[in-house]
Amino acid sequence: MLRISRMTDYATVVLAALARSPAPQMTAAALARRTRIAAPTVSKLLKQLHRAGLVASTRGLHGGYQLARGAEQISAAAILDALEGPFALTECSTAHGQCDIEGHCRVSRAWQSVNGAIRRSLQDVSLAQLAGLDEQPANLPALEHAVKFPGLRTRGAP
Repeated sequence: MLRISRMTDYATVVLAALARSPAPQMTAAALARRTRIAAPTVSKLLKQLHRAGLVASTRGLHGGYQLARGAEQISAAAILDALEGPFALTECSTAHGQCDIEGHCRVSRAWQSVNGAIRRSLQDVSLAQLAGLDEQPANLPALEHAVKFPGLRTRGAP
């Protein structure tokens, strides 16, 4: 099953709260209250998101966190990369030399193609869309055009 981690899901919730906030910045405690995610978890996520360049922080009495760039400029792929590293369905999807049977595998090209389509789709979805700030539905051309593999038939197909 393909599934993002709970921490990545929470990071998206925290980023969406920042994107929707009318305040220029929010403290970790305020984000924890707003999202109902435990304060230690929010603090941990904000550190990871800061290291990845997705949020900026200001120290001091009036400090807090804000998005490092506009919500429309932060992709779902960037969020996933920040929390989980580069997306890869299989060992060979992103880098060669990771698999013992790579030299004679006949399915790796197909998985690499599927991986690429999912990656492009994640890049096409913005935080603004995830946060409900963009009225336009996500346009996912990479998934609209089904990946076609020679010789592959679907059930019921002649």
